[in-house]
Amino acid sequence: METSWEKLQKKPVRLIAAACNDMGIGKDGKLPWDLPTEFQYFVNTVKTVSRPGRMNFMVWGRLCWDSHPESLFPLPNILHVVLSKTLDTVPDHAHFLCRDFDSAIRLAAEPPLADLIETIWIVGGVQVYKDALNHPWCDLLYLTDVMADFDCDVFFPEFDKNLFQLQEGFPRVPSEIQEENGIKFKYQVFKRDTADTV
Repeated sequence: METSWEKLQKKPVRLIAAACNDMGIGKDGKLPWDLPTEFQYFVNTVKTVSRPGRMNFMVWGRLCWDSHPESLFPLPNILHVVLSKTLDTVPDHAHFLCRDFDSAIRLAAEPPLADLIETIWIVGGVQVYKDALNHPWCDLLYLTDVMADFDCDVFFPEFDKNLFQLQEGFPRVPSEIQEENGIKFKYQVFKRDTADTV
């Protein structure tokens, strides 16, 4: 890869997802479970900025973008970028269209957006998650453990649990097991071991 990341204004790249027992994250373009409080946690996490006037950057694969309900938008403090090699125009409710993952990260880390963007949030799909996990700026993975079996056709990619280590007592993340609609789930945060990064 020819990208020289060190010349850009570094931004934290963070993934957020919920996965069931076999790491399933979706079925037929939808979430397989109905967990409104988990979804609200997702929204609250991605929209948090350190001060007024700052924004977060949310990166979506096109299929993932197409599968989300219109009622999700607008999200406060968020600029949305959709990744697609086939679209020619920015989709409704999105702010930017990029051809690939690296282009989206570069967009957030160069002027004019660099001074505005605080965190880059990755919300899927699978290939976008894979690209993010391998990116040198990726530091945290917010992965809700949905403690049940669901029939899924999309799965969160495998990741190195020696490199990304489960944190205990992470700030602003409830540590106890939650339950809603008869489904138990637990919020988890994995942090990249900085000893393995340059």
